Order: sequence, then structure tokens, then C-alpha cells
Amino acid sequence: MKKGPLIGPLFLFDILRAFINTMVKREALSLQFDGKSYLCRMISISNISVHFTGDYLFENVSFLVNDRDRIGLVGRNGAGKTTLMKIIAGEMEPESGNIASPSGSTVGYLAQELSTNSHRSVLEEALKAFDEVGRLEQDIERMGIEMAERTDFESDSYIKLLHRFHDANDRFHMLGGTTMQEEAEKVLKGLGFEPEDFGKPLATFSGGWQMRVELAKILLQSPDVILLDEPTNHLDIESIQWLEDFLINYRGAVIMVSHDRTFLDHVTTRTIEIMNARIYDYKASYSEYLEMREEHLELQKAAYENQQAQIAQIERFIERFRYKSTKARQVQSRVKLLDKMDKVEVDSVDLSAMHFVFPPAPRSGKVVVEAKQLGKKYGNKEVLKDLDFIIEQGDFVAFVGRNGEGKTTLSRIITGGLNHDGICKIGHNVVIGYYAQNQAELLDPERTVFQTIDDIAVGEIRPRVRAILGSFLFDAEGIEKKVKVLSGGEKARLALAKLLLKPVNLLVLDEPTNHLDMISKDILKNALLKFDGTLIVVSHDRDFLQGLTDKVFEFRNKKIRTWLGDVFDFLEARKIASLGELEARKAALRDQQENVAPSDNKALYERKKQLEREVRKVEAKVQRVEEEISKIEDSMQKYDLMLADPENHKDPVLSTRLYKEYQNLKSDLDKKMEEWSILHDEMEQMAKSGQ
Repeated sequence: MKKGPLIGPLFLFDILRAFINTMVKREALSLQFDGKSYLCRMISISNISVHFTGDYLFENVSFLVNDRDRIGLVGRNGAGKTTLMKIIAGEMEPESGNIASPSGSTVGYLAQELSTNSHRSVLEEALKAFDEVGRLEQDIERMGIEMAERTDFESDSYIKLLHRFHDANDRFHMLGGTTMQEEAEKVLKGLGFEPEDFGKPLATFSGGWQMRVELAKILLQSPDVILLDEPTNHLDIESIQWLEDFLINYRGAVIMVSHDRTFLDHVTTRTIEIMNARIYDYKASYSEYLEMREEHLELQKAAYENQQAQIAQIERFIERFRYKSTKARQVQSRVKLLDKMDKVEVDSVDLSAMHFVFPPAPRSGKVVVEAKQLGKKYGNKEVLKDLDFIIEQGDFVAFVGRNGEGKTTLSRIITGGLNHDGICKIGHNVVIGYYAQNQAELLDPERTVFQTIDDIAVGEIRPRVRAILGSFLFDAEGIEKKVKVLSGGEKARLALAKLLLKPVNLLVLDEPTNHLDMISKDILKNALLKFDGTLIVVSHDRDFLQGLTDKVFEFRNKKIRTWLGDVFDFLEARKIASLGELEARKAALRDQQENVAPSDNKALYERKKQLEREVRKVEAKVQRVEEEISKIEDSMQKYDLMLADPENHKDPVLSTRLYKEYQNLKSDLDKKMEEWSILHDEMEQMAKSGQ
């Protein structure tokens, strides 16, 4: 079924314009045609420069963002990724250079941090994404009335009005003008909200969940370019996988900053590295970029070494024959050659990284944590119910599951920070080291980096405080900084450094990788792999968890289910288990049908016949609705032709009537399409019940 578009007198011209724009979209930002400029959907970042503390953060940086680009911005913390995002989003001006984008293009920007004082419900706040739809609806109505009243059908202004009317209609439907609530609910569910959450006040949710609503609003606005700064920090694995699929299939461009390697690899096809105030553009995903960068550096080094050998040879010749008149011409020639030679430079890669190992773990008993009938309620809300499990010495366990399912709650119960029902017994000689999810926020902002560690260091550790801080990249100047001026990554490193102040044999880490860059995460993972105690880690970072744990606790519906292996073993096993459960249900139904008594067979036969009759009724309804849709589309095509004829606009009454009748047809079509969709869903449900 094909829906007829709303066309104007210059419909063929529109097609030609769209074709030409498509053909040149990778070649130029604009096209001159018939004396007018038509822009392609791309953004041009041209020669932008930014100074911070006397040094260049960027210097004459240029690149293009094309229609369907999936770009990962990478670089060390402080390289300028967030600053570049803010410049593209229009929240910050570069000191020189400019950002050029087509007129009317839109950008959606999700910052790392936000503050909201909204008093709306979750769904009401998400529906704010459609504010533009309301304005478009008013504009469409106003332009329709104006078109009906005007008689200058061949004037430039009238033709422009037709184009604006056509574009507004297109955007109204593209933004989901007729399906706003349905789209909002679908995105909210994908990001982890349950239907019962939709009516709850947004203010009652944590900052992480409020961030999800902000992300939902950006996705629902359907901007030409989506900018995401660390979007996975507040998402669980299921929501991250949903977001991956959404972004892969998104109609516009996506630029993201993320320290989630797996997320970047699944979504991006282009990587822009910011290093030494310059950018390096690779047409590759993150893992491919790492290989290409290594090859690039090797080629640079080889070219540099070859050139240095050539320069040394030329300089030896100059020095040897400098004072021989018979060689004066050759000497002068080589001097000029050196002056004109373009010097090969090797990119300076920042190799600074924290380096540490956990102290040897004291010996503990075989059973480290044992729970029996463990439960936890917050008021009337039950989070955990009747948990029974054992964690033994040497186990490396990952806590995974949707946010709000109790991962942090159980972590706090194990570490003794939360009252609970039932039994949670900590084993003999177990010494716990705990990194809370908000550990960085718990640091005293008025203390210096050195004081933060020195205040709690005891015994033989005290003389090593500066060395420990140095291993976490805090130099002599850095250790005198107050905590309140540190970046998120620096606070995270400082909080991790506190774990080295005493030997422990049970590490409980709740989201330890938030705010850590790729290299720091790899170093933390390597240190944990060498840890000889027991580990519990709450994380949504699949790359970090891969190969780290040997057991997974999945939190779902107040319970936990144990899976052996790492996170990818768990994801694969759960997929197979889901399919297995489905097949088991089908097999049980077949067995039930084969073993029923004769009277049951008759009843089963009657139910089957009844289902077939209901299916035939629905199929007849579908056929009828499809015929009605076809008739409406035929009528709309006729109205398209009448609306495209200037003669029909000379009479304002006729023009208004035609426009209203067209709008009524369009409304009828939307209703019939919705009815068609519901009927198809009904047929699918019948098919499932008949299996």
C-alpha cells in the first residue's frame, strides 16, 4: 500500500532538486541551481581552534559530518572531545574557524551531566520532544488557510509558500505527528522503563533514570545529527543493546563519545581521534581504528628513520666538501635540498597511564558469602526476595541485570551497609574492599588529593602515599589539587587508589569503569585478573567484563539466576535458554494434545475449529480495510492533482474546500492504517495461541 504524497505545482522540480542534491551530497555543501542555493544535509567543521591555559586544545581542525555517518570521537581524557561536541551543538563558540550547516538542520545533544527540575510525569516529559510537532500543526493550518485565500498562484512567494507547506507536512509525519504517544512509550520501554513508570513524577527517579528520559526526548525529536556524550554510563546491558539497534538504523548522523569499546564497535563506522590539538580521521570502527593507527605510526616511524638517514648522509657530504671549491656547486645544491625538505614528524602518542597491582589477598575461608532467604524492601517496594546463593573463595562474579533490579542493593548488603531480611553471612577472615557506584561523589571536595589518601593511610602504607598517587597519574602538582576541581576521571582514579591502602580478599566494585578512559579500564581489568582474592563486580561494560568473571548473577524479578562463564557466555546462554523454553512449551503442548482423553480430543477439536473461524473473520476484516485504504489513496491522488492545479486556487471557497477534504482523507487514511496494524497484531496473537 502506497500513500500518495502531498504535491505542489513544482513537484517535478522537487524531484529533480532532490536527485541533484543526492548526487552531489558527498562532494559539496551547497549547489547553485536556477539561481538558488540548495543545501545538502551535512555539517562542515572548518579550521576551528580553541585555546585552554595557553595551549591549543584544537588548532585549525576541519572535517565533514555526512548524512548517515556513525562517528566515534576518541582521545585521552582532557583531549577536547566534550568541547568539540559542544561546539558542534552550538553551545560553545570556537576562537577561530566556523561551523556551517544547512538552514533548518537540527542537532540533538546529550551532555554527560544534566539537572532537571521537571514536575511532569515520565511520559509527559518525554512527550515534550514533540513540541515542534505542535508548532508544525499550527503552521500547516495557517499556511492552508493562506493558500486558500490567495490568488497570486504563479508568484514566487506563492510557490515558496507551497514548498514550505509541503516541507512542513513531510516533517510533521517524519516526527511522528500522528503516533506521538505510541513512539514515546516504545522508546521509554527500550530504555528500561516499565509501563507503570510512565505516570510517575520524573523527580522521584534517580539522576541516571532522568538522564534516560532526556535521551528518549532526543531520540524522539529525530534531529539530523545526534550528539551523545557517554550515553551508556547510566544504562544497563539490555538498554545498551536496544540503543545500539536504534542508532544503527537511525536516519540521520550520529556522533558519540564513549568509553564502551563494544558499544563503539557495534555502532560506529568512522573514528575521529583527537590528539596533540589535531584530529585523525579513520573510516573504521574503534577496534579497526586501533589497528590502523598502529600501522600508521609504524609507517611514520619508518619514514622518519629513512629521512633521518638521508639527512645524515647529506650533512656528511656538506661537511666533507664544504671547503673544496671543486665541490661548491654540489654542496650548495645539497644545502638547498635540506632547506626545502618537508620534515617527517612522528605523532606524539600520550603513553602515560596508571599502573598498579592489588596487594596480596589475606587467606579467607572457603565460603566467602552465603545467603539464605535473603530479601530487601524499601517501604512497600520489594527489591529482592528469598535469595539463596554461595560465593566461594576465588570466585569472580559479575552482577548484571536491568537498573533497579537490586544489584547495588545486594552489593551494599554484602558490604554491611544495608539492613535486610533473611541471612547474609560473611565467611571466616573475609576483609572487604568496596567501591561504591557513587564513590567519587563521596570524596570530600575540600580536601586535597594527598589529604584524601593520607587521612586514611596507616602503618607502612603512609610513606608510600605519594608513590601510590603517582601510579594513578597524580604528579607533584596534581596531588595538591582540591577534589572539587578534579574531572570525573580523576575522581574515579582517586577513589580506586583508596582500595590499595589495605590488603583485602573480597573486592566489591559497583560500576568501577564509569568516567575511566579506555586505557585506564584496560589497566584496571589487568590488575583485577591478577588479584588473588574473590571479586564481585557490578558493570554494564561488556568489553570490561569479557574474560574477567567466571560466573554471572542475573538479577530479574526480585530473584537471581546463576550462569557460568563471562558476560558473553551469559548473553549467548540466555538466548539459547529462551529458545529452549519456547521449544519446551511447544513440546509440552504437543504431548498434552497427544495424551488427552477422547472427550478432551473433542473439546480440543472444537476449540481449534472456533479459532479457525475467528481467524477467517479477522482475515476478512483485513481484506476489507485494505480495500478501503486503496480507495482512500486513489482519492488522495485525485486531490493531489486538483491541489496542484493553480486554477483551483482562484476561487478561495473551492480552494478551502479542497484542502479540508484532502485533510479529512489523510485523517481517514491514518485511522485505517492504525486499524490495519491492530488487526495484524490480532492475527499474530491467534497464530501464537494456535501453535
